[in-house]
Amino acid sequence: MGHRLSKIYTRTGDSGSTGLGDGSRVEKDNLRIDCYGTVDELNSQIGVVIACEVDKSLASILLNIQHDLFDLGSELCIPGYSAITDANIEQLENILDQYNADLPALKEFILPGGTMAAATCHVARTVCRRCERLCVSLAREDNINPNAVKYLNRLSDLLFVLCRVFARQNGAKEVLWDKNRLK
Repeated sequence: MGHRLSKIYTRTGDSGSTGLGDGSRVEKDNLRIDCYGTVDELNSQIGVVIACEVDKSLASILLNIQHDLFDLGSELCIPGYSAITDANIEQLENILDQYNADLPALKEFILPGGTMAAATCHVARTVCRRCERLCVSLAREDNINPNAVKYLNRLSDLLFVLCRVFARQNGAKEVLWDKNRLK
C-alpha cells in the first residue's frame, strides 16, 4: 500500500487538478474522478443506511459491500489496476437470490419510501445506478475492469431488493405507485 496522508491539505489541487493512484495528474472534473467520487458517495450513502439501525445481518452485508466499494474506488483511481473479481459479483448474486426469494412478486412499481432505512436505501440505489452509468462512459474512453460495471449492476439490483426488505420490516409496507390516483 502507498503512503497514508499525514497532512490533509497539500495545495497540489488548488489549480483544479488531482493525482491518480499511479502518480499521474488529471483535471478534477475528469470522468475517472467522477467515477470514483461517485463510488465514494455511494459508499457514504450505504453508511447512512447502516446508521438507520438495520438488522445486524443486513448491516454486516452492507459493511462488506462498503469494503468492496472502497476496493472499487481504488481500482478506478489506479488505471490498469483490478480489484473486483467474479467472486465479488457471485457473492452479490447469492445475497440477492436469498433475500428476493421471500418477497412477493412485483405487480406495481414501488415508490421510494416506506421506512427511513428503505428510503435511504433507495437513495443509495439511485447513486449506484448513476455510478454504473459513469463507469460505462469511462469504459468507452479508457480501459477499466469490466467487472466494475457488472458489480455495480448487481449491487443496484441488490439495493432494490433490500429497499423492499427494509420497507416490509416491522409490519411496515412498501409504497406503491398509483397510476390511477388522479382519475
